[in-house]
Amino acid sequence: MSWQSYVDTNLVGTGLVTVASITGHDGSVWATSPGFNVSADEIKKLVAGFNDPSPLRASGMFINGEKYLVLKADDRSIYGKKGTGGVVTVKTGGAVLIGLYNEKIQPGQCANVVEKLADYLIESGY
Repeated sequence: MSWQSYVDTNLVGTGLVTVASITGHDGSVWATSPGFNVSADEIKKLVAGFNDPSPLRASGMFINGEKYLVLKADDRSIYGKKGTGGVVTVKTGGAVLIGLYNEKIQPGQCANVVEKLADYLIESGY
């Protein structure tokens, strides 16, 4: 399955993720939803936040040019909120999964979808 298929089918296709992206730890974008443009700088700061979340907790995290308040941050997952929507990010061995949700989706539903795909990718060596 291609990286774009994971975004289209396993993330956005569930109806529980509004837009999504799969990136490398180096800031490269492997696959993304149309119009969802996560910059290399945003990805690199996010990846650094998995090791030391204090800058993200202090200043928020930026995804697609939007600032999110960090709610949870550890070495695997960083969750953020903006208004009635939010973002779920999960790091695997070589990738970062980013899923956004809007006011129609419960945060836990989005988190469950993104975390499960991350588990699958980790088990598959990614």
